[in-house]
Amino acid sequence: MILKPININIEDYPAEFHTVLSNAKFYDSSCSPEAKVIFIDKEQGFFLKSAPKGSLEREYIMTRYFHSKGLAAYALDYISVEQDWMLTEKIHGDDCTATKYLEQPEKLCDTFAERLALLHSMDFADCPVQNHTTQFLDKAKRNRENGVYDESLFPDNWGYPSAEKAWEIVINHGHLLQSDTLLHGDYCLPNIILNDWKFSGFIDFDNGGVGDRHIDVFWGAWTLTFNLKTDKYRERFIDAYGRDKVDEEILRVIAAAEVFG
Repeated sequence: MILKPININIEDYPAEFHTVLSNAKFYDSSCSPEAKVIFIDKEQGFFLKSAPKGSLEREYIMTRYFHSKGLAAYALDYISVEQDWMLTEKIHGDDCTATKYLEQPEKLCDTFAERLALLHSMDFADCPVQNHTTQFLDKAKRNRENGVYDESLFPDNWGYPSAEKAWEIVINHGHLLQSDTLLHGDYCLPNIILNDWKFSGFIDFDNGGVGDRHIDVFWGAWTLTFNLKTDKYRERFIDAYGRDKVDEEILRVIAAAEVFG
């Protein structure tokens, strides 16, 4: 996680956050253009995220849910006015893109895979989002209709020569996706926090819910390739997760849907 020191005007933020913002140091920790995140260096530390109106509600609900399972920081508040705001506590440790973890790729790969297997073994009966697979496929359809398509995101062995070919896979095989597993939804190295290799928690749950395990497996394999600059750990990751639980053809369906954003 990169933290860039910044100055802010507290009056630009909702009054509900003024107490936690007062007498603090601030750092920009944003990692995407869709949302702005500032780290509030005060007491144990806080993160304040802002994004377009309505876009953080699901993340807030799922963060609270994962916290109830001992898997996430506590989400202190969610406000939806002209835009959305979400305040969470900081989890002690560093995300898995920290140099000390990337320098031991085999151990990182195994730890990353085993933590995913543990997550996927959890009971999900009380999860507030039970229909992620439907939402996942609906989003792909909607984005395709809007002309979204990016084949550059994925390794060659999951690539498609055209949007038409990718959509053909989704149409013909999307029905194979299940809703039988508790998902993180964006299972990437920056979203897992370790404290000296001990699991501290997950962050960023805007795609969390009950869905098909292959969504998390896909992104887990993808992030290892992206962050380690090599595809050599893909098979090791699947082995450590449990190859008997992974269907390569379903991974190709996930890849086909994900190229539509």
